[in-house]
Amino acid sequence: MRPTSISVLIVAGLAAAAVGWLLLSFSYSTLPDLPWSPVIVLAVLAVAEGLLAQNTAARIQRKPGTPRVDPLAVARYVALAKASSLVGAISAGFSIGLLAWLAMEPTQAANNDLPVAVGSAVSAAALIGAALWLERACRVPEQPEDENEKDSGRPTGLL
Repeated sequence: MRPTSISVLIVAGLAAAAVGWLLLSFSYSTLPDLPWSPVIVLAVLAVAEGLLAQNTAARIQRKPGTPRVDPLAVARYVALAKASSLVGAISAGFSIGLLAWLAMEPTQAANNDLPVAVGSAVSAAALIGAALWLERACRVPEQPEDENEKDSGRPTGLL
């Protein structure tokens, strides 16, 4: 697996921002107030993945008092991290699109929805950060070169 590409996250976020802007510009008057539930879900996911990243990093680095890590679990964590970073980028972009439109709308209803849009953008950004941290925590640390392997002429780092 390749590491998550920041450019993919940026493009997904920009596309979602455009969709959020267009959605509100055509249908804001018919929509109910923005709910707080996405903010809470994204924040809980960010905290959970942050804790998982911290735990996984300690286990992979074999710090004292930590159990060994299951390689299959690490593969699952990487898949979770890659999916979460993309979901976070889409959510952040959508929230920023909503936020930009709401900031320019002079109505009281738009002012009431601003805190939810800001909370969504912040919690989505936290999810992106936690997901990228988890993905980085799942990398296998490089082993120090052994003097005997250097002199043997064999390439190092290959299985």
